[in-house]
Parts: sequence; C-alpha cells; structure tokens
Amino acid sequence: MNGMLIKNAKIFLGRGFTAADIRFSDKIEEIGRLEGPADMDAGGAYLIPGLVDIHTHGAVGEDFSDGKPEGLQPMADHYARHGVTSFLATTMTLPEPVLTRAMGVIRDFRRERGAKCAGVHLEGPFLSYAKRGAQAAENLHKPDADMLRRLNDASGGLVRMVTVACEEEGGIDFIREAAKLCAVSLGHTTADYDTAMAAFQAGASHATHLFNGMPAFLHRAPGVVGAAFDSGATVELICDGLHIHPAVIRAVHALFGERLDLISDSLRCAGMPDGSYTLGGQPIVVRDGRATLLDGTLAGSCITVHDAMKNCVRFGIPLEDAVYAATAAPARAAGLKAGVIAGGAPADLVLLDDKLDIRAVFVDGAPQNTEVQP
Repeated sequence: MNGMLIKNAKIFLGRGFTAADIRFSDKIEEIGRLEGPADMDAGGAYLIPGLVDIHTHGAVGEDFSDGKPEGLQPMADHYARHGVTSFLATTMTLPEPVLTRAMGVIRDFRRERGAKCAGVHLEGPFLSYAKRGAQAAENLHKPDADMLRRLNDASGGLVRMVTVACEEEGGIDFIREAAKLCAVSLGHTTADYDTAMAAFQAGASHATHLFNGMPAFLHRAPGVVGAAFDSGATVELICDGLHIHPAVIRAVHALFGERLDLISDSLRCAGMPDGSYTLGGQPIVVRDGRATLLDGTLAGSCITVHDAMKNCVRFGIPLEDAVYAATAAPARAAGLKAGVIAGGAPADLVLLDDKLDIRAVFVDGAPQNTEVQP
C-alpha cells in the first residue's frame, strides 16, 4: 500500500500528546514535521493508538464461545467501528469439548477487515462457585493445567490470558504452570489477601474486572484488591457506570496508575437493542443497557472500550491516562505488541475529535469505515 500522510494531529506518544504529522503504510514510517501533500489534515484532532480490548465475549448478537466461524467477522467489524484494533476473544465457563471447538474456530479465523484477534482470554472454567457471577455453576472445573494446555493447543497457541480462582484445590500449582504459558489473572474468586499474595508470588500478574467477582476491599481484609496493589499486578475495570461507581474508578486510578486497564467485558448484546439474549448457555435480559441473569445478577456489559475511555474522562480521569489505560496498558498486561504509536509499529490508529468521538480508524494502515475521506 502507498504511504499515507496525516498532518496537523495531536499524536499520543508515550504518555502524552505531541503536535506532529505521521506517515504510514501498514506500519508507522515517520512522525514529526513532514514534507509533502497531506492525504488527510487532522485539523488538530487527537490521533491515538488503536484501542485494545483484552476482555470481550462478543457483540452484535455473536459470542466467541458459540464456536461459529461465521460469527467472528461481524464482531471484528464491530470492534473496528468503535476504535478497537486488537482484542482477546474471551470465552466463558463451559465444558471442555465446547471450549475446544471455540478454540479451533478462533485459531482458523482469517479476517477480511476489522479488528485483529490477538489471542484468547479463557475466563474460566477454573473459577469459584461462590463468586461465579454470571458463569454457569455446572460447568465449573478445578484448576487443571493439563486442560489449559489442551485448550491452548486447540487454539494454535493463542491463549494469552487465563482467569483462575487461586483458592480452589490445586490453584497455586496451576498458576505456576499456567504462568509459563500465558498471563494469569485472579478473578471470580473468594481469595483473601494472603492467598492472593501467594498467587501473585507464584506467577499471577493480573486481576479480572477488579471488585466484581471477588471479596470487597475492606480495611482489615484487603483481599485481592490489596494484594494486587502490593504485588505490582495490573488490574482491569468495567467502566460502564454500572459495575463500578465513578468514585471507585477515580480511587483505582490514583492507586494503580499505569497498571489500570480498561475493558468492555461486552456480551453478544453489545451493539444490539434491549431484549433477551444468552450467555454461556444461560438466559440474560438487557434493559436500559444493563445486562443481567434472570435472577438479577449483573452480567457483562453492552459497552465498548471506547465508551469506557470516554466514561473515564467524564468521571474525572485525565485524558492522557484514559487513553493509556485503553491502549498500551492492556496490551502490556496480555503480552501483546499493540497499543502504541512508534516507528515500525503496526499502523493501528484512531482519530478522535475534541469530543472524543471517532473520525477515522486504521488497522494495519487500512481505513475501516466509509467516513474516512482523504
């Protein structure tokens, strides 16, 4: 592809914005004050790295756990329309044969356009009954490193993260083995502070949707939240305004800084109207954008990471920190080469106006919507 030149942008470099021009093909070639006619004049708009979602189950009526080959391209298109250029296909707590089929479909996906599937996040089945949330109880499984290896093999080596309840029988030994393969996250867990610290010392490095699916952060019982802070782990938050109060989002930002990752935890109802859907074989209902099981248990979300980033800014998080938490931070947590603008990096870019609405999206330098005009 011929190189494209965008001039007069505020480009997110490192941890802040710099007024500059950028030339790219499939990779970023030059950044600075560049000569030549512009293919696009940004007019001072923000140019940020493509957003990275390391925890998304699905969207537009599709779910990665379904194991439907035809379902992945619509999801990739949806993510790209909303600024996500890389994602981890996230599965639910399901029987091994069902997960194995899903792994094979993800392995064989060859996108035509849209966001890139950068790997798999296994959210279970190695979770706690008491903190299972919207995960199906009958499909829970004790931590099993051999099963993890089988699923990774079925995915073609694409597992980048696994969520585990470390207090379950064999949990710490599982973490020692799993950490050789991928990032290990604590979630859907009843672990206290000491058990969580033992898990982080054994190789866990992340916490799944902090506060949700774990004990509360109390002054005499800090639990997973306190252990994540003390251990240097990264943490993810669902910033939809439903799962986490804005005051807590501000507090987590103050505590964890650049270790904060924004996720969508989106379900098949994302990008869809209110109504009835399924999640991991269970019925869910969506009313006013709130997804729950029939008993009222809060499930995942209907948002995108772009929504989460805008919400964070609305809640008082500095723009630069919100952008970092939606790009480089989650990519680093999952070991992905994504989420940065730098020479030689993939040209995964999002152009935002002053209201942070999306003007253009590029994946490997290719424009991803018809609104992009040279």
